Amino acid sequence: MKKFHIVKLGCPKNDADMEIFKGLLQSKGYKYESNPQLANYIFIDTCGFIVEAKKESIEAIFEYVSLKDNNKNLKVIPIGCLTQRYFDDILKDIPEIDGLYGVLSPKTIVEKIENGEYFFKREIPETLYDCKIRAIPDSHYAYVKIGDGCSRNCAFCSIPTFKGNPKSRSIEEINEEVEFLVSKGVKEIILVSQDNTLYGIDNYQKQALPDLLDKLNTIKGKFWIRVMYLHPDFLSEEIIESIHRNEKVLNYFDVPIQHISDKILQSMGRHKKRNELIKLFEKIRKEPSAIRTTLMVGFPGEKAEDFEELVDFVKEIKFERMGSFIFSKEENTKSFTLPEQIDEQIKKQRQNELMTVQSEISKNIMEKYIGETLEVLLEEKEDNVYVGRSFLDAPEIDGNVYIKNFGDKELTFGNFVKVTITGSYEYDLEGEIVE
Repeated sequence: MKKFHIVKLGCPKNDADMEIFKGLLQSKGYKYESNPQLANYIFIDTCGFIVEAKKESIEAIFEYVSLKDNNKNLKVIPIGCLTQRYFDDILKDIPEIDGLYGVLSPKTIVEKIENGEYFFKREIPETLYDCKIRAIPDSHYAYVKIGDGCSRNCAFCSIPTFKGNPKSRSIEEINEEVEFLVSKGVKEIILVSQDNTLYGIDNYQKQALPDLLDKLNTIKGKFWIRVMYLHPDFLSEEIIESIHRNEKVLNYFDVPIQHISDKILQSMGRHKKRNELIKLFEKIRKEPSAIRTTLMVGFPGEKAEDFEELVDFVKEIKFERMGSFIFSKEENTKSFTLPEQIDEQIKKQRQNELMTVQSEISKNIMEKYIGETLEVLLEEKEDNVYVGRSFLDAPEIDGNVYIKNFGDKELTFGNFVKVTITGSYEYDLEGEIVE
């Protein structure tokens, strides 16, 4: 029996793809091997977004190629975004690889493997798939890809060059996948795409995310739905209201604004300016909600006063969750040739300052939950402490809830429990089970 191992890098959309890919390979008689040294195939799903992500992908390729020294039957095959973007360069510079696939559907990759065709790329990326088979995730949550591709053309972003135009799956197909996952015990469905506000623009000729959420909310069973990646320029009142009204959908808004200086936003190719973004957050917070955003520092032309405006805005809005990254100069983007590029050391200093400010804000926000009771999804146990997540916490990027006082009973992973918050940290909460 042929054994395979998967290395998932980059964003959760890759996680969604690889669960489909894993299930398809298993349906063909392949066995998943958690130890890469014992595998016949290692598939590395790469990321090609920014410099650090590309570096991580290249390092992973070399790391797993080195395993061939002790396993002569091993095939190492990179796939995905980096390989779509730099297909010919990788072929030339890393001859040790045994295959290379661009952005292809899991079904196409499996067909190529079965036919012994290990090097393949389409000029137009193949981002969607007919999902009839997928693996059951090891976790109690699952990423479900509702679409892919992007036409926003932000000045700093290379994604449209290797993902192509947006394409959406049908509501019926997504509903079928979610029903299957819930029937197998998955308790949190996380909807992902390059920009979920684009969902339905191609096949329904409208923003169909509200229709999708209304449909998924009718699926029987106790589970959460979390929506990621909502472009602020196109986050409509209808989408906000659909998240607020559907009881299974968490009031968690992932809205990456990138910056707040009107000058920088315009240069980035963003439409909503500072005052409009403030109004947007006011609409979201008409109902108790958590807002996560992502900010970029060091965009070309960012003066000290632009950065200080950003810091002041973060202090004013007080995001429940926030991440940041340093501007990466990417070829084939509008920002690649912009003047006034920022020194790397200044970028790092600004990012450190921004995250220091956010850590204090987050600490204060977390303290306000002391005494409240939250619903928590239990996921694991470490050193006699149960670990779970609340509506505030997307997996792997946000915080956790630690439960130290649970009596003498063993709790079941994958269950929802009521937890009264008794303590807090910068990004995490601590509490005890409500009897």
